[in-house]
Amino acid sequence: MKTRLVDTGWSREIAEALGVDANELRITSPFIKVGAVRRFLSAKPKVLRAITRFNLTDFAAGVSDIAALRELLASGGSVRGVKNLHAKMYLFGTTRAIVTSANLTEAALNRNHEFGIVSDDQEIVAACHRYFEDLWKRSGADLTVAQLDKWDAMVTRHHAEGGRPSHPGGLGDFGTDVGVSAPPVTALPIVFSDSPQAFVKFLGEGDNRVALTFSTIDAIKQAGCHWAVAYPEKKRPRAVKDHAVIFIGRLTHDPNDIRIFGRAIGMRHVPGRDDATAEDIARRAWKATWPRYIRVHHAEFVAGTMANGVSLNELMEALGASSFSPTKRNAVRGKGNTDPRRAYQQQAAVELSTEGSEWLGTQLQAAFDRHGRVPQDDLDKLDWPQVP
Repeated sequence: MKTRLVDTGWSREIAEALGVDANELRITSPFIKVGAVRRFLSAKPKVLRAITRFNLTDFAAGVSDIAALRELLASGGSVRGVKNLHAKMYLFGTTRAIVTSANLTEAALNRNHEFGIVSDDQEIVAACHRYFEDLWKRSGADLTVAQLDKWDAMVTRHHAEGGRPSHPGGLGDFGTDVGVSAPPVTALPIVFSDSPQAFVKFLGEGDNRVALTFSTIDAIKQAGCHWAVAYPEKKRPRAVKDHAVIFIGRLTHDPNDIRIFGRAIGMRHVPGRDDATAEDIARRAWKATWPRYIRVHHAEFVAGTMANGVSLNELMEALGASSFSPTKRNAVRGKGNTDPRRAYQQQAAVELSTEGSEWLGTQLQAAFDRHGRVPQDDLDKLDWPQVP
């Protein structure tokens, strides 16, 4: 083989390299996600060392996973952090090297257009080893579980308070400074594609619909959905897991529809933390009967009015029974309700199927591209929670 240029099929390249030599693995990647890490751990390496970034804003945005670092440590691996790391390199014993633009994430390995080389040329492999070992020596102490516990709590609190990019709180960069200058600060894109679940959360009731001319910022103010979506007192939302995508929709009239005008990342419901306080109810009296929360973070909303949102009617017309998880399951097993319109009646939210989530995500992104987003400066002026 010697050296090949590669621009596709990185999952296949990783699997082939692990099959050749997985005894000792070295990883250099700024972003690391748990699904991609498991590819390496499945080879059961005797030695695994990883250099990544310890910038907590990466974990808060979901471009990297604290859970991935936990799994590396649990498997006996060692992890160190470097500030402003950008290199991506994977070494398989002394046999093969991969130098690529691909981070250790499922998106990079399977969906993104990434470019690099795969080589078993001993001079190239040796040069890559020298680079890794030099960086490893300068990259500080090994990561510990205690550090991860502390960082997890900090990121969780940031998320519970809405995850505002303009208010990172105590989130900082805990990597070692090896003399690499920082690039210009840019907001990281929020990762929605890796989420384990997706829901449509409905705002309003059948007798409380709004016109298509109703502004999205007014809907946000009324609902407080920039940091939480509410559920009835007797219906604690236990189905929602951490990192679920919450699509936010408002009941509208002329015609009757539900317009999806925003999305956010949800957090599992924690009793006490996620129940309306007296202050919450004083601000929005309707929370007296809707006091249960799914907190959300990194919310984004279509600018303008409800007319700029995505029609749930169009989703159901396009996908039918495949719109939602319950109706899709019933269709597969051949019994139960398969009418998507009946699936969400009298419900505060409904879980989307994979097809429904992909369809809605694509349409909402098109709405963002066409109409823009509500500026973060406008959202920052709204009320935000503080978690003790």
